[in-house]
Amino acid sequence: MFKIDIFAGNKRHRGLRALRCNGKKKMKELPDINIEDYNYNLPEERIAQYPVKERDSSKLLVYRGGKISKDKFRNIHKYLPEDTLLVFNNTRVIRARLLFRKETGATIEILCLEPLVPFEYEQSFSSVSPVEWKCIIGNLKKWKSGTLTSVFDFKGKQFKLYAEKIKPEGEAWRIRFSWSANDISFGEVTDAAGHIPLPPYVKREDENEDNVWYQTVYSVVKGSVAAPTAGLHFSKEVLDNINNKGIRSVELTLHIGAGTFRPVKVNDISRHEMHTEHFIVSRDLLETLLSFQGKIVAVGTTSVRTLESLYWLGVKIIKNPSFADSELLIGQWDPYQEDVEVSPEESLKALLKFMKKQKSITLQSATKIMIIPGYEFRVIDGMITNFHQPKSTLLLLISAWVGNDWKEIYTFAFDNNFRFLSYGDCSLLLK
Repeated sequence: MFKIDIFAGNKRHRGLRALRCNGKKKMKELPDINIEDYNYNLPEERIAQYPVKERDSSKLLVYRGGKISKDKFRNIHKYLPEDTLLVFNNTRVIRARLLFRKETGATIEILCLEPLVPFEYEQSFSSVSPVEWKCIIGNLKKWKSGTLTSVFDFKGKQFKLYAEKIKPEGEAWRIRFSWSANDISFGEVTDAAGHIPLPPYVKREDENEDNVWYQTVYSVVKGSVAAPTAGLHFSKEVLDNINNKGIRSVELTLHIGAGTFRPVKVNDISRHEMHTEHFIVSRDLLETLLSFQGKIVAVGTTSVRTLESLYWLGVKIIKNPSFADSELLIGQWDPYQEDVEVSPEESLKALLKFMKKQKSITLQSATKIMIIPGYEFRVIDGMITNFHQPKSTLLLLISAWVGNDWKEIYTFAFDNNFRFLSYGDCSLLLK
């Protein structure tokens, strides 16, 4: 039984302290957040190892006006106001785990994180020439030197995939991939040779069904190494019910990296380094956000992070009209550096004007934004999300939205046998 007294710490913020970033003091101060205050006991048996048989039969926790109830996810349309705009992340998980076996018998696992040459995801996946990716290497000590080789089947024929270490890239490595065919794209290579990169807390090998289970039904744009798991619960029937109610929806793309599973290992949250995630939004999306008069509900924390990052991009442009493409990045602590008196409308209009000036119908950017308790949300009015790991940046984001009520929400989920993490159940969090 999950009880409130199992929460580790959870006292209170211990005053304010100047934000430290690269050793420099910034203008604004952050709550002195101790990550131990966001710890709770999560037994392994509560971590879902498989999804439910039908996507929309998962459990739904509804938090609305401070009150908590439960239902089946397939009924989520009943709890969404008619004047809702749902924002989906249409990223698609790639078969990013590539396994190579050395002559010694050692297995080397390479997890593709993001493309380096070519830099664009679409160009990399369509390339029939060698590509370079930033990768994490498993069993690195067994790969001293040399080129790794694996064999894969494609359309009834066998081909070889080669991997060569180029140089370190932070905690990762730059890897050059090539293959023994000049008419097969790298995207086709990964589809044929790769494995679905299940989260580390799913204690099993990937299975054929995971190729369907670990994708949303609306996934389109290849690039993620983790699924936007709030979207896994949506079926065609649920989407039809939402549409029939008159609820509108739009899509953006944020490619999720392995950093989403990175635990916070420091008590002082200001010393945790966030990962970078790349996103793409259309001019149509910005125009819809500007003209929409109802409630904006983000499907998943990735959509939350993207929408809030758009606000801060607009602020950057307003503060620096000579804003360059090379500055299209939201840093981890950008939202906390100073007091900002820019409305969401002003910010999005500035961003839209920037895109029109660039004669671009899409905006490609990146974000390291870290949303913690005390953050002021500028764009969203609600979110749909799964239940997250203890001491994680995602749990901090949830606490930033619902405050200390996150403890009541998670207690309710435990007491009502909800399943946790990526393949687990879901929640709708409305103010």
